[in-house]
This record gives sequence, structure tokens and C-alpha cells, in this order.
Amino acid sequence: MGKKGDLSNFECGMVVGARRAGLSISQSAQLLGFSRTTISRVYKEWCAKGKTSSMRQSCGRKCLVDARGQKRMGRLIQADRRATLTEITTRYNRGMQQSICEATTRTTLRRMGYNSRRPHRVPLISTTNSLFFLQFARAHQNWTVEDWKNVAWSDESRFLSRHSNGRVRIWRKQNENMDPSCLVTTVQAGGGGVMVWGMFSWHTLGPLVPIGHRLNATAYLSIVSDHVHPFMTTMYPSSDGYFQLDNAPCHKARIISNWFLEHDNEFTVLQWPPQSPDLNPIEHLWDVVERELRALDVHPTNLHQLQDAILSIWANISKECFQHLVESMPRRIKAVLKAKGGQTPY
Repeated sequence: MGKKGDLSNFECGMVVGARRAGLSISQSAQLLGFSRTTISRVYKEWCAKGKTSSMRQSCGRKCLVDARGQKRMGRLIQADRRATLTEITTRYNRGMQQSICEATTRTTLRRMGYNSRRPHRVPLISTTNSLFFLQFARAHQNWTVEDWKNVAWSDESRFLSRHSNGRVRIWRKQNENMDPSCLVTTVQAGGGGVMVWGMFSWHTLGPLVPIGHRLNATAYLSIVSDHVHPFMTTMYPSSDGYFQLDNAPCHKARIISNWFLEHDNEFTVLQWPPQSPDLNPIEHLWDVVERELRALDVHPTNLHQLQDAILSIWANISKECFQHLVESMPRRIKAVLKAKGGQTPY
């Protein structure tokens, strides 16, 4: 059976062209894949009115939610983003002469562009830290990509040996709930993990250092003296580099502050606002490592294999990847200013 219903202007032009070429209705229908009725109607409309569109007046039952009703429903959504379909329907029907059902509410919301989605998880920012966040953005709003190329970014992250599979769905029959192929195994406390510290700049990836225990001031002092110092003096021999330092407790210890003061003639410490992981581009590199770990054909079975896999993935991150992150910094700063120190899409 041929296609029926409304055609695009291009398809209508094809119908007219076929008929003008001398093809019969049946031949045109067979060639173009449309029904004979559609071919006949489109050609008659072109002959009578010169139209090359078969858009007809809509038919069927009148929509129960008109433009005014959609505005009302939109206000309900804005007032409570977490309202269920039942709650939205109930609230909409209050004071309305003609009530609607949940199916109509769902159809109307989809027509308006609304869909039910899981919300993005973002860090909680206090009012005080939001002010620091905004002050930092204002102080660096005129920095160009060339300025950000002089910054070396650093952070630490933990990777678990067993990953949460989230809301995984499987296909199974009613009696297959305990079939091994239908189970997702879990390990108490995540099965352990590996913590690493890393740094990078626009020029190159820096070292990735495994941390065998909880990171404290003494361990961090070894990292900055053994890895940060040679990286900064090599990448920025003119002493024009900035080392990004966040507000982790061990980073603010007195012995760490004293060490940076002793080397302030070699590079500058870029003081970072608290609770601002979405501003630090290295967070996206951790995401890259996490995704690559999940995509491995053979998953690590112990912490030693996990550590080797992390180091291998880090070493193979492309230059385009981390350079693109640095180049995004002016956009990130603009996003912070637009959000007035609040949450940003990053």
C-alpha cells in the first residue's frame, strides 16, 4: 500500500513532475510509493490552484488543552518541577469546567516540549562560597585562552574497582529473575579503589601519581616537590606559569603554604574558589578515565590491575582532548557570571 497523508513540498513537486511527464496515476503511484488517491489529489490541487503542498486542515477531536490551558500547565511545571503526572493533572483540573485525564496531560506536556528526565547532579554551593565563585569569575573575566594556557591544573580522584551500573535494564521472562545472566553483582563498600593525583596544562599532560593511602599534608608535600616543581619549571621557564590549587585541607596546611612561598619566584599559585569542581577542567579528564575503564573488554580484577589500567588510559588521552578543555575556560567564566556564582552547565 502506498503512503498516505500529508506530503512535503518536495514530495508534492515529485508528484506533479511525474504527472507532467506523462505518467499515469497508477504509474506515478508505483514509482513514488504514494497511494493513487494521494497522487490524484495533489495533482488536482496543483492544476486548480498551483499548490505544491498537500497540507490539509486538521481533523479529529478538538484538543482539550488550548493555548491558554498550556500556559496554565506551564506555570504548574515552573512552580513544582518534581510534580508527578497525577499531581499536575489534579492541580490543572482545579477550577476548570472541563477536566482532563493523565494521558491528555502527558500528550500536552510532550507537545509543549516537556519530558520526564533525571535531574543533573551538581555540587551544593553555599551562599558564601557562591560569592567567592563570582569574585573569581569577575577577576578573570578578561583572561583569554592564551592566559589560561599558562595555568597548570591539578586534582586527585578515586576510582573504584567495582562500578555502580546505575539503572540498568535487562530483558527477561517472569521466572528468570534469579538467572545468573539476569543479575548484577555488588560488592560491599565498592570493593576498594585506587586514588590518584594528576596535573596537566594546555601544553602537555603532567604526571599521574598513585596515592597508596589517605592524602595528607606530608604526602602532598612530596607530590609538589617531586612532581609539581619540575613540571612548572620545565613548562614555564620564564616563571610566568600559574599552578591551580584547590581548597582541600591538606593543600592549605602550613608546610604546604611555606613551600609555595619559598618558590613564589618560579611560578604563581592560582587560588581557587571552594566548591567549584565544575570550573576545574581536570574534572572532565577524570570522566574520560572513568568512561574508558567502563569500556574495557577485560575489567581489572584487583587493585594492581586497576591502577595499571588508570595509568595507561591517562597516558593515552589525546592532546586535542585536554587542549579543548583549557580553551573552554573563557566560556566557563562567562557561565559563572551569567549564573551569578550559582550552578553552571559545566
